[in-house]
Amino acid sequence: LSLLPQQRQEKRRRRRARQQELLPGEILDKHPLQNRWALWFFKNDKSKMWQANLRLVTKFSTVEDFWALYSHIQPASKLSSGCDYSLFKDGIEPMWEDSQNKRGGRWLVTLSKQQRHTELDHFWLDTLLCLIGEMFDEYSNEVCGAVINIRTKGDKIAIWTREAENQEGVTHIGRVYKEHLGLSQKVTIGYQAHADTATKSNSLPNTKFVL
Repeated sequence: LSLLPQQRQEKRRRRRARQQELLPGEILDKHPLQNRWALWFFKNDKSKMWQANLRLVTKFSTVEDFWALYSHIQPASKLSSGCDYSLFKDGIEPMWEDSQNKRGGRWLVTLSKQQRHTELDHFWLDTLLCLIGEMFDEYSNEVCGAVINIRTKGDKIAIWTREAENQEGVTHIGRVYKEHLGLSQKVTIGYQAHADTATKSNSLPNTKFVL
């Protein structure tokens, strides 16, 4: 169902208010997040099994602990090629096989090599704030996490969702995400089901939705 202009404005106002709550401040009391989150780091070492390259960095559940973590880790733009950061809700591992991911998919933002030094860190931080701030309204529960892939040919950022067949939820998440990244209407983002990505051969996986 399409929302009335007043309803859309009210949802945007609530999201802006949640964004303000995420700004770092000099306050002694910690502000709890709605969910506990886990940061993972992946470094590609071909001599090891894939899962052996994946390491849990830490977990956090307050605004202040998020900013403490973010200010101490290496920016994504400084990671070497083949590395990933993943931020997922506690209890969900950043892999297709996890029971909470396997029926889902991802909204994928592909960046050029030139954007690594201009927009990559900004886009990744905005992605993290969308997650921990529960910016997707009634569909925030559909979000599992986000991944950033640093690759020689071009970097990728993706938000993973729980149910690829939930068209209403998936498209709402994609629209809000695109709006928060400040992407123009000319820039498109695509949604891919993990099942399609996992079974692809040399061809590109099917894109279920495009915004």
